Amino acid sequence: MSLHVIAGAGSTGGRAALLLAERGEQVRLLSRGGGGPEHRLIERVRADVTDADRLTELTRGAATLINTAWAPYDRWPTEFPPLAAAVLSAAERTGAGYVALSNTYGYGLVDGPMSESTPLAPFSVKGAVRARMWLDALAAHEAGRVRATEVRASAFLGAGAGSVYNLVVVPEVLAGRPAAYPGDLDVLKTWSHVDDVARTLVTVAVDDRSWGLPWHVPSHAISVRALTSRIAEAAGVRAPLLTAQSRQDLAWAGSQDPVIAELIEMFYSLEYPDLIDASHTERTFGLSPTPLDVVVADTVHPWLVR
Repeated sequence: MSLHVIAGAGSTGGRAALLLAERGEQVRLLSRGGGGPEHRLIERVRADVTDADRLTELTRGAATLINTAWAPYDRWPTEFPPLAAAVLSAAERTGAGYVALSNTYGYGLVDGPMSESTPLAPFSVKGAVRARMWLDALAAHEAGRVRATEVRASAFLGAGAGSVYNLVVVPEVLAGRPAAYPGDLDVLKTWSHVDDVARTLVTVAVDDRSWGLPWHVPSHAISVRALTSRIAEAAGVRAPLLTAQSRQDLAWAGSQDPVIAELIEMFYSLEYPDLIDASHTERTFGLSPTPLDVVVADTVHPWLVR
């Protein structure tokens, strides 16, 4: 039995903790609130993951340190780098393998599917933050100070997923109200189920082939309009009235909400196809995405039982 430390007890961190515990591994799950799933092999600990010294203390003896903690969306440039630096420092000090959860922002605007070999060319401030976090971890890996890898997901779906779609479209559709989403509603987008994100994190954490490389989460490609129709059908509600928000719409809404305001610089990823190629992950580790019907059912379930 090995010890694995997970920073962040949200939807992906909690599910990764359960997957490891179900394999018979010991897990120390860290968060400010000390929350997370209950399991005899999961120790839930209150901790500030930006405190490198405290994190080092809690990580000593661990095989891996998995970082699923994210800074608030509207404070990435100021709060994400120190968070990532603290987790990376703790991994270096303790010898734990460093596994970071990330997304595709660092690639920028790409014509065609993004693979792990696609160059990092950020098109936004948040993309630059994400790219720098990986480059710092990779430099530490190449210098021999740590073993590091990164798992990259796209827009999250599933129960508890903290994505714009989950927050602004799903509840409106299930309540029978019109819904709006920014960008082009008919271009293909990639969606990552939180279970698949957690499964990929756990898989790369315990496989030596992962170190020094990024890995994409096996995911589904479907347009916003088609996905929303599937959501409505699964919930047994009428087809939704779905409208597209423009940059101007976001600017107006963002004047009242700083988180929505942050979507303006990411609008390029909403008006053009945003696709990831996870075939390398699938071939290497034998992973595949959860069937889309299951993903949709998991996404709507929390709203149906309220």
